[in-house]
Amino acid sequence: MAGKSSRARSRRAPQSSSEAAAAAGAKADESLKAEGNGAAVVAAEERSGDTAPEANGAKQAEGDVHLYPVSVRAQNGEKLELQLNPGDSVMDLRQFLLDAPETCYITCYDLILHTKDGSVSRLEDYNEISEVADITSGGCSLEMAPALYDDRSIRAHVHRARELLSLSSLPGSLSTSLALQHETSRNNSTEAAKADTSDVDCLGFMENVTASLSNLTTSPAKYIKCVESIAFSSFNPPPSYRRLLGDLIYIDLTTLEGHKFCVTGTTKYFYVNSSTGNTLDPRQSKSAFESTTIIGLLQKISPKFKKAFREILEQKASAHPFENVQSLMTPNSWLGAYPLPDHKRDASRAEDALTLSYGSELIGMQRDWNEELQCCREFPHTTHQESILRDRALYKVTSDFVNAAISGAIGVISRCIPPINPADPECFHMYVHNNIFFSFAVDGDLGQLPRNHASNLEVKDGSSLNELSERASSNSFHETGSDSNVEKFGSSNSDEVHSVGDAIPEVPADLQLTDSEQATYASANNDLKGTKAYQEADVPGLYNLAMAIIDYRGHRVVAQSIIPGILQGDKSDSLLYGSVDNGKKICWNEVFHSKVLEAAKRLHLKEHAVIDGSGNVVKLAAPVECKGIVGSDDRHYLLDLMRVTPRDANYTGPGSRFFVLRPELITAFFMAEAADRCKDTADRCKDTAKHGAEISYSSSDVKDDQVLSPSEDSVHSDSRVKSTNGEVDAKVAHDCDSVSAENGEVVKETFLNPNVFTEFKLSGSEEERATDEESVRKVSLYLKEVVLPKFVKDLCTLEVSPMDGHTLTEALHAHGINVRYIGKVADMTRHLPHIWDLCVIEMIVRSAKHVVKEILRESLDHDLAPAISHFFNCFFGDVKALGMKGTTRTQRKDLAGILPSSKSSMGHVRGKIGTSEKKSPSSYMNINSFGLWSDIYEFARFKYQFELPEDSQLRVRKVPAIRNLCQKVGITIVARKYDLDAEAPFQTSDILNLQPVVKHSVPVSLEAKDLVETGKARLAEGMLSEAYSLFSEAFSILQQVTGPMHREVANCCRYLAMVLYHAGDLAGALLQQHKELIINERCVGLDHPDTAHSYGNMALFYHGLNQTELALRHMSRTLLLLGLSCGPDHPEVALTYINVAMMYQDIGKMDVALRYLQEALKKNERLLGEEHIQTAVCYHALAIAFNCMGAFKLSLQHETKTYDILVKQLGEEDQRTRDSQNWIKTFKMRDLQVNAQKQKGQAANATSTQKAIDILKAHPNLMQAFQAVAAGGAGNSGASINKSLGSAMMGEPLPRGRGVDERAARAVAEARKKAAARGLLVRPHGVPVQALPPFTQLLNIINSGMSQEAQNNIQSEEPKNEANGHAGKEKGDGKENGSAASAKEDQTPVGLGAGLATLDTKKPKMKAKAA
Repeated sequence: MAGKSSRARSRRAPQSSSEAAAAAGAKADESLKAEGNGAAVVAAEERSGDTAPEANGAKQAEGDVHLYPVSVRAQNGEKLELQLNPGDSVMDLRQFLLDAPETCYITCYDLILHTKDGSVSRLEDYNEISEVADITSGGCSLEMAPALYDDRSIRAHVHRARELLSLSSLPGSLSTSLALQHETSRNNSTEAAKADTSDVDCLGFMENVTASLSNLTTSPAKYIKCVESIAFSSFNPPPSYRRLLGDLIYIDLTTLEGHKFCVTGTTKYFYVNSSTGNTLDPRQSKSAFESTTIIGLLQKISPKFKKAFREILEQKASAHPFENVQSLMTPNSWLGAYPLPDHKRDASRAEDALTLSYGSELIGMQRDWNEELQCCREFPHTTHQESILRDRALYKVTSDFVNAAISGAIGVISRCIPPINPADPECFHMYVHNNIFFSFAVDGDLGQLPRNHASNLEVKDGSSLNELSERASSNSFHETGSDSNVEKFGSSNSDEVHSVGDAIPEVPADLQLTDSEQATYASANNDLKGTKAYQEADVPGLYNLAMAIIDYRGHRVVAQSIIPGILQGDKSDSLLYGSVDNGKKICWNEVFHSKVLEAAKRLHLKEHAVIDGSGNVVKLAAPVECKGIVGSDDRHYLLDLMRVTPRDANYTGPGSRFFVLRPELITAFFMAEAADRCKDTADRCKDTAKHGAEISYSSSDVKDDQVLSPSEDSVHSDSRVKSTNGEVDAKVAHDCDSVSAENGEVVKETFLNPNVFTEFKLSGSEEERATDEESVRKVSLYLKEVVLPKFVKDLCTLEVSPMDGHTLTEALHAHGINVRYIGKVADMTRHLPHIWDLCVIEMIVRSAKHVVKEILRESLDHDLAPAISHFFNCFFGDVKALGMKGTTRTQRKDLAGILPSSKSSMGHVRGKIGTSEKKSPSSYMNINSFGLWSDIYEFARFKYQFELPEDSQLRVRKVPAIRNLCQKVGITIVARKYDLDAEAPFQTSDILNLQPVVKHSVPVSLEAKDLVETGKARLAEGMLSEAYSLFSEAFSILQQVTGPMHREVANCCRYLAMVLYHAGDLAGALLQQHKELIINERCVGLDHPDTAHSYGNMALFYHGLNQTELALRHMSRTLLLLGLSCGPDHPEVALTYINVAMMYQDIGKMDVALRYLQEALKKNERLLGEEHIQTAVCYHALAIAFNCMGAFKLSLQHETKTYDILVKQLGEEDQRTRDSQNWIKTFKMRDLQVNAQKQKGQAANATSTQKAIDILKAHPNLMQAFQAVAAGGAGNSGASINKSLGSAMMGEPLPRGRGVDERAARAVAEARKKAAARGLLVRPHGVPVQALPPFTQLLNIINSGMSQEAQNNIQSEEPKNEANGHAGKEKGDGKENGSAASAKEDQTPVGLGAGLATLDTKKPKMKAKAA
């Protein structure tokens, strides 16, 4: 099919991009059909995708795949026309038919291919079409012939029917609903459209984000009810005599008409039987209703069902195709609907819950996950198409494994699955379910905290558990014995092993056993990262296990696939490589070592010699504790990869064994070394070295100087940049080494020894060992002295701009920085309040996470919701313990060192699953705010070496902290307004759900990642055509591998939108941006910073298409999401304010625009400093706004400030500085022109004005007539003129305020010019009229004189102060002019905060409206 080629998107010529943007989502439905498994089938090329690149002369490469028309005839008589390729698989074709509206409810059928020569072939599911027949000759057709049902397929058919009937309850994208509402309101009335802007026309709502929580949750579309119920009948299972006649299942139906039917499902079809009451009558009813599908039968027996089902299909067809695709792994939502929806009867839901199998199949044999995974890895991948098929199979199998592991882990933690070794201590229980091995990991950090504080001694390893290993050998993966973790593949997690048998007397024996021999959080995380690293190395013949880490109800469960034969213990010699007893005996195998060595070269690991306990020297290319096992399938498996990178030399104290360096840091370090070698080797390598350094040290994000430009990249994409640069790294190093070889130089590439700074004895000379240690120290020093300062610099320049804790973590990891360095980052960013706050919140939340997880482990099932709400009240409120109500802050500080050792919050029982008899009821009630925060302070000091401020509990931004904590633990709360200043803001009813939090290593296409990286480089160079081709190809590959619902696909859509935006095709950019928005909402969450950026970009594209009202609605959503994730104090919020201001400026609402610009300026000056480039952007935006109002003096002042900042930051030669200088010249010229015009007409106007006033004084009746005419024609303007005239007649001085300021003067001039060109007379305030009263001449003299007099009064006062660069203002100016500016002579130019202070007078009114 069309979607199965990486170049399929260039097969059709581009069309015009002139359609309306509001219909973009509907038009996209005509161009893209999304398959149920995610793969997209392009039915017609996207209209606007190629427009801009074609305009720039791009020549799209013609794909090698051709499409041929094939008709499909369905069972129900429907006929479809498809475009197929001979290489398409039959499974792909079936998936498309399952998604097509005409055939979506047909599940059991055979595909029969009829060719032109009359031959008939049956298509097998796992074949390609070309293997059966040649469709290139044309004249081929497909027939969906009914197939026979069996028990499995008929149940799947009923489930598919239920799924289709529930499609209407799926929530759509808010952007789509906003566009539809806007279109409807615009068609109904213009007033409704104007009302749309009032939602954004307010700055105060961000100060109370909790009031907006309910706006985050999306309400599902209108539910379309088709049938009352479809349930399996209590007549099931069929009696034996009916089974022999083909009966498979009985179903009870209740239609909307109220009729009840009992339906028999046979191997051939469904029919209505004659059963009534409690007795089965299998005979067919008199009405003789029957059909091959349950949907077809319902359409025959219920007219209301037929109509409602048609509405569901129409709704599905009208939605964006991506909105109909389910994500394989949906993100957890931390907010639930409020008020709670009614829980109604649903027989289908009850059946699914009661048949819960924790991820295994209900019918049929269980899946062999390991065999499936390793077979997929063995797929050939020499050609492009083979690589796509291999990646797709790996992604699908791994995703299914993760979903099954989640279900199984929930069953394990809920004690629904028994252990396979119930006689062993509970902390070593292991579980096997659905061919997945489950084991527990303990919170090592929480265990070390009191011990480290109390004794400050070095942690030793306990004795090896050979006896336990022997007992568990029949049900453990390593029957050869484990050093310290029988529970999890023998992974060692002892903290600092120096001698066997040492113990700490201060620590109880059971706790010491638990901490030294169970897998910790750190070892499990490192094992997952190591497994992923070896998977990406992709060495033929070396295999790894599928792995996932699931956190649920305070427990961490490690799930892994099972090595064939390991549970049966049929291979006593299966361990070929590595050690299971902390290096006492190290196994070695030449074939295994050769494969490990090949992987080590790709991972920058050194082949080195290690001495085991017997004195034997063994060569290894991996950590000592890794285990190479040969399974009964003769495959070589490498396990326990906790240290695939060396240990961090900056942390060598107790408890830091698993403090290893990140793979991203190793990549960056060697890339930097390769760049240095290039510089020293040859001149032609300089460009390559420069490019490598740029990739190594910067995010390579494409930045745009324009304010109104989409957010092209944020920290999340930055993380993907650096985490996927391994190929670029290798290429740079290879190029440099090849050049060095050509020049006759011998280049010895550096590799790192993973076993330095450990307890293992290394062989070799002292010099060699010192060299290995120095290499690792060099990398650690590079992290501390190069990477960290560069990261902080990127934060200062907003090159990296994390929005919340998750994106901050991604940014740290992308730069190769471990989260344990977050305390150092906080110390280095005290001059950046938003980053410092972000780091502090992250440390607080991570510290609190350990406490709440312990609470969950210790709580009984019926106490979970009360325990969580109590913890939240202690964390965010003020829950006091008995006897501590009068504790002062000083006493609290004095007790801080005592409480952690005695565990002020509650006692720690580590490593226990928590059976009911071991849990004390209501133990969570022992926690109070004082003890909880004492633990948090101590944990941050211990884990991150950071002293939290004493007032952290008061200073912490509560909504972002709640969001962050809920996401880390998997808690869902109701989306209501919370009074977070109360002592107990949470109630038990606010806790809705506990969900598992998952870490996994689901692979994606490395080829697509490389294409994206290359495309970003081309986009940075301005090569739009090439960038578009690369992004399109990556998009096509990823859709085939992962389907559309994946974060990497959203990444491609964002960059495609960038290319089209820069090429001027806003409609095409809007299409791509809408896709990214839908994917982000489904894959990363409704309130993720990615989603916020998507809404912001959508707003900018809508604004570019002159749909400003709709753009402002999207900006309102952006500000809401930003308020939830980062709070109101963040540079991204200031940038969004600038964009909102520009939109209001373009629709003429200058007062609102100025308020947003003022707020943006205040935020940037407070967060970034008065001399930051982003502050200069605010000044420039203000200068442009004042220019639009004709206030050129204010424009000049603000642009001068912009220029001063740019000169200091960028230098005078920078293009942006020169542009600012040109703006200054422009503003000066315009200001001089205005002054010249005023001075020229001043003398004549003064004479005529005095003459007119004398005439009016002499003729009072003329004055009355004039007032009547003016009041009738000019409205409010006439009233103000009459007041001024009256004052002049009475001899009162005119107010010195700017009743007619420079903006009004400019508006008058423009209106007069236009009116004069059309031959119209002009009222003094710029309103053209067709006729004036009979005394026209006198009125004109008077009006022009008074208008000019007001200006003269202003001008006569201005020169006194404007000589010093300040605008003058009398006491009444603030009331009469919203744009006036005031500043003292010793202050900086107007606009630095007080310059627009007079606009604050309008804020209370706006806030009152919002309230």
